[in-house]
Amino acid sequence: MSYASERQQAVTAALADIREIAGAASPTRERVEHILTRLLELARTEAWWADREFPAPLAEERQARYLISEQPDQSFALYLNVMLPGKTITPHNHTTWAAIAAVEGVEFNHLYRRIDDGSQSGVAVLEHARTLEVGPGQGVALLPDDIHAVEIRGETPIRHLHLYGRSLETLTGRLAFDLEHGRCAPMAIGVATRR
Repeated sequence: MSYASERQQAVTAALADIREIAGAASPTRERVEHILTRLLELARTEAWWADREFPAPLAEERQARYLISEQPDQSFALYLNVMLPGKTITPHNHTTWAAIAAVEGVEFNHLYRRIDDGSQSGVAVLEHARTLEVGPGQGVALLPDDIHAVEIRGETPIRHLHLYGRSLETLTGRLAFDLEHGRCAPMAIGVATRR
């Protein structure tokens, strides 16, 4: 059996399990952590996510995002992110739950908490809560309003699976946060997803 066939079977089985874990109710941290545990199992086989099928981006791009699977209604969207050292993503929320599992390399996730009351449009004051080094065998689970920033250090590309309750292309309410000026604004999707 080819790596592509093995991967497809594993993805189908994992996402069936994850849909069952998620259920119909709103996500809880406990459920998203359980989803992450199942996603980490999928991330374990590096050969399924290798460069031969999912090439690293060009140096000026810094990120390639591959859609691996999504439901017809654009829920349970699984992506492989391949990012080069030097890539950063500004603090942002997702407006849906997310689970990130490392396949290869370390993604630094800076987690923030919002300390203003959110009553003023375009204003947001954050404080740094902690930084997680997400490497192979590790991950991070995020609820819709959780805020994180991403930084890729080192000298080699990273490959991480990102699973969202809704496809990134549907998330029109995401916010990007400007730490220096205490502001927030709608966040663009960033790089185009490769399908």
